[in-house]
Amino acid sequence: MNLYRSARTVAGASGTGDDAIDWQSAADAAKAATDPGSLSLSSGEREGYARDVREARSAVQTAADVEFDVPETIEIQNRHHWIDANVATFERVMGTLETHTETFPGVARTINTGTMTVLLAFLGRNVLGQYDPLLLAETPADDHALYFVRPNILNAADVLDVDPDRFRRWIAFHEVTHAAEFGAAPWLSDHLEARMESGIAALSDGSFDRDAFRDLDAAMTVVEGYAELLMDHAFDDEYADLRRKLDARRQGRGPLQKLFRRLLGLGLKQRQYERGKQFFEHVIAVRDLETASLVWDRPENLPTHDELDSPGLWIQRVER
Repeated sequence: MNLYRSARTVAGASGTGDDAIDWQSAADAAKAATDPGSLSLSSGEREGYARDVREARSAVQTAADVEFDVPETIEIQNRHHWIDANVATFERVMGTLETHTETFPGVARTINTGTMTVLLAFLGRNVLGQYDPLLLAETPADDHALYFVRPNILNAADVLDVDPDRFRRWIAFHEVTHAAEFGAAPWLSDHLEARMESGIAALSDGSFDRDAFRDLDAAMTVVEGYAELLMDHAFDDEYADLRRKLDARRQGRGPLQKLFRRLLGLGLKQRQYERGKQFFEHVIAVRDLETASLVWDRPENLPTHDELDSPGLWIQRVER
């Protein structure tokens, strides 16, 4: 890790161009500030990843009663690989966001690049696994991807004092449940993309599209909550201890790390998980998994913000 080289890269970020961020400089600086970690896998460990994904796909298909595919190539990454893969995603998502600082546009672009560097470096050191639907990808071939950040998985398993193979399997099941959701709802990517584009376009114009971000928050709450629902039905082991230890680790972070998580919206993701889980627990308690799965029939079946807090209203609406 070379913080001096990272700072120098950000300072040298291009002050011109159409983008609000110098993406190449952000990626280079984030990698300069981040230890890539080891990617030396034994043949048994590599097969373990593949086996976990295969068995997760089979178990989730059975639990959800839905056909879906997982990416043909499962990427086992180090932290630098994850940064390279995700800088492209951030660039696609924020591509329409323009710098509105007219007095010192070059300075603003450098500041934006520094901010993105911090974000990429922090996430690169903390993300365990990721199902990436590759939103806003230009070519149909770029349909989805599945990443495992091996150094982070091993580090987290060591800190949490859990078996690394069991921990890796839990991560695999969780990410495959997300693949199942997008497979069950072919319209979901378009729905999320439309809300993202509307919200970002409004920000670029100096306004805030409240409805777009509320719709996006509601949809992601459903995505996180339903994933936990499937985990309860598909995972072939108890995992409450894993979730409890991981949550305790997040709560026990230092003030600076907690600030980063708040600024990056990771606290929002936790709230989405908790709120979505409560919604589906109620639906299952009074109905069944088949009823819960109606959320993926069409975009109109997604619960509203009010319905997320009052699941009975959602059940009445979709069962009419």
